[in-house]
Amino acid sequence: MAQSALAKYNPTEIKPGIAYETDEDLAKAAGDIGTTIFHPTCTVRMGTDDRAPLDGEMRMRGIANLRVVDASAMPKITSGNTNSPTIMMAEKASDIILNNL
Repeated sequence: MAQSALAKYNPTEIKPGIAYETDEDLAKAAGDIGTTIFHPTCTVRMGTDDRAPLDGEMRMRGIANLRVVDASAMPKITSGNTNSPTIMMAEKASDIILNNL
């Protein structure tokens, strides 16, 4: 931000601040100010490709009788809150499970 190309914009660094310059300083600052204000999603996504751990019925590939029904199963992150899509997924999963009994 201190380069001449940006000087006319007079940028001011807010976080972590200009005092943090080394990799070690920046890593410490990230740990001090980093938070998880967002709900993690897509960590065990469902899909049809070989890299998707879940199939379309939320069954874990390779582990019998295990389903994952939470925001981690989302194939892509939503642009809004994850609450409603997670409820919808849970309702759909319960229908699938009940129909397979």
